[in-house]
Amino acid sequence: KTLGEQKKDKQVLVGFALETTDEKKNALEKLKNKKADLIVLNSLKDKGAGFGKDTNKVTIFEKEGKVFQFETKPKQEVARDIVNTIIQLFYA
Repeated sequence: KTLGEQKKDKQVLVGFALETTDEKKNALEKLKNKKADLIVLNSLKDKGAGFGKDTNKVTIFEKEGKVFQFETKPKQEVARDIVNTIIQLFYA
């Protein structure tokens, strides 16, 4: 069973996808296969993003089709963007 199949009501499952090719396609496939509510895409192609950097750039895909794109920013702000997106979509 996937985590998405095991989650309870009011739980939100967020997956993460680090991709190097076909980023959007692969992230959306992971979102569907894992039965997650959101998937956060990290692309190693984005300048200033990835391992060993203080900044990151993410795109969040929601299972109903909404897309949230964020600019390159410090990783602490990226984490805040992810949490704020979850609150906005599921708890507001």
